[in-house]
Amino acid sequence: MTEEFLINFTPQETRVALVQQGSVQELHVERTNGRGIVGNVYYGRVVRVLPGMQSAFVDVGIDRTAFLHVADIWEERHGNGGAGQPIEKILAEGQNLMVQVLKDPIGSKGARLSTQISLAGRLLVYLPQEKHIGISQRIGDEGDRERLRGRIQALLPADEKGGYIVRTMAEDARDEELRADIAYLRRLWAEIRHRMQNAKAPFLLHHDLTLAQRVLRDLVTRETTRIVIDSRENFQKLSAFAQEYVPQVAALLDHYNGERPLFDFHGVENEIQKSLARRVDLKSGGYLIIDQTEAMTTVDVNTGGFVGARNFDDTIFKTNLEAALTIARQLRLRNLGGIIIVDFIDMESEEHRAAVLAEFNKALARDHTRISVSGFTQLGLVEMTRKRTRESLAHILCEPCPTCGGRGEVKTAQTVCYEILRELLREARQFNAREYRILAGPAVIDLFLDEESQSLAMLSDFIGKPVSLQAETSYTQEQYDIVLL
Repeated sequence: MTEEFLINFTPQETRVALVQQGSVQELHVERTNGRGIVGNVYYGRVVRVLPGMQSAFVDVGIDRTAFLHVADIWEERHGNGGAGQPIEKILAEGQNLMVQVLKDPIGSKGARLSTQISLAGRLLVYLPQEKHIGISQRIGDEGDRERLRGRIQALLPADEKGGYIVRTMAEDARDEELRADIAYLRRLWAEIRHRMQNAKAPFLLHHDLTLAQRVLRDLVTRETTRIVIDSRENFQKLSAFAQEYVPQVAALLDHYNGERPLFDFHGVENEIQKSLARRVDLKSGGYLIIDQTEAMTTVDVNTGGFVGARNFDDTIFKTNLEAALTIARQLRLRNLGGIIIVDFIDMESEEHRAAVLAEFNKALARDHTRISVSGFTQLGLVEMTRKRTRESLAHILCEPCPTCGGRGEVKTAQTVCYEILRELLREARQFNAREYRILAGPAVIDLFLDEESQSLAMLSDFIGKPVSLQAETSYTQEQYDIVLL
């Protein structure tokens, strides 16, 4: 399946769209003032050790202290006198150590750290603390895996003490390309160690590549036919980067200088708006409802207006098949991670269930991110996980609604009226005012003047004080004030 990358640059942000056969499959956004820190290497200082959680908080120089679990301490997992020991025996407050970010800060959680350093190149990942050579799981043939392992071992310098993971792209790479990647990664590690010798914690030792550079290094595959860039300055910078580190990609770079904005020309802006919606319509007439919560994401499949041509079971089956493909695309498009629950329409036939699950797994196989699907539960739900390292698209582009506070709904004007009446009674019992004035949104005031006028008059008689009304156009429906005069 052929694909191309569209890269849109502005001084404030970089946006990347992956387009396959004319359809947008992935969207990545990186803002200048909020670049992700996954892959960054820091010289940090332990500020607190929590034996009860077997974790520690580490100051790496960002807004929020980062989180280090005992399982992510390399020495604890690989011996060196630390195996099996509790975290309070390994770390102490005030101790300095080199760490790497595994996950960006997400929501209320700080960044997650590891003391195992891994440096990614185009073809290899360097593990300076390890000694083995691992092979990507996507390279399934055992003969190819052993052949690659032997090639890498033959290319390593005699003084090499670290380990490597061979990436999928290395399968067809030439020896000179592998040798260049090894030299680059060793040079990078030497620079990091040199910086640490003169550093005072907290200190940034190594910043991972920009989004556009990571696209060239990590996401370009054999199916990629073109990488379109709409900035001449950044086109030249990426061309220089590609010539030095990923020369096989340099020929794919193309500068776009059309009059229409790049994302408008390819319909990406419309896809961004659709990817923020709760409802996703299917071509058949069915639709999905996608809800993202703190703990998980739920996807509900509905037949909607699709009535099918043969029978009800066939209608459900076709809707679920179409939904399986759309859900896989939406997970990539929205960058949804963590626990995901999919509620397909109930199917009586076991054969239909197996076919839908097979189609779902086939569509998910195109995803670059690690995914685990558990299959159908007793309740007919599909449970799955998708690795989450960065914020979802909605969390980057949106914030909770200031009117509803993120609930997705607001109290009715009648509900607010009754709240005001209760609050007015409380105020009258505490304070002996001459008059009470209600300030509220127009819809609430209109209700007090019409349907609820008798309720307001009865309360005014009960407290023995006049009550006046004042509409405030700037107030939301739930917002009100009671002024004592």
